[in-house]
Amino acid sequence: METPQPFANAVNKTQEVMGSFRDPNNKNKIVMIGVGILVVLAGIVTGGLLSGKLLAKGGTAKGPTATVKSSTNEAGVKETDNFKDTAEGMLRDGGIKGEGTYHLERPGGETKTVYLTSTVVDLSPFVGKKVQIWGQTYAGKHAPWLMDVGKVKVLE
Repeated sequence: METPQPFANAVNKTQEVMGSFRDPNNKNKIVMIGVGILVVLAGIVTGGLLSGKLLAKGGTAKGPTATVKSSTNEAGVKETDNFKDTAEGMLRDGGIKGEGTYHLERPGGETKTVYLTSTVVDLSPFVGKKVQIWGQTYAGKHAPWLMDVGKVKVLE
């Protein structure tokens, strides 16, 4: 069975086009690979420069919240917009059943105790002191009140 003439011409043209892609000496292929490598490298360099500039401006994972210099009386963030909950009491070591690393003893007994963690400030220098804390409340399985502390200030 013979192929009709118009179809044979289409097959021949397809073979010609495909043959140009298969040619190992094709300069276009080398140019395209080079351009691809340059685009990837430019993206890496640009990303590195941008991230370096953003870090130099003081940005963090939570946003551009300025940090208070840690002192004997205060530590944490300056602006407490992300930490709207507050409590006062005596800061002590230890959590409850794996929740919190510190706790805040308050008048009213165990049900008023605030168990604390902190992703922003080191609470250890404030243990044994009466403090005010600002933080974000989270649901706990065992703790009646579990808070992530963003700022701490010594009261007495």
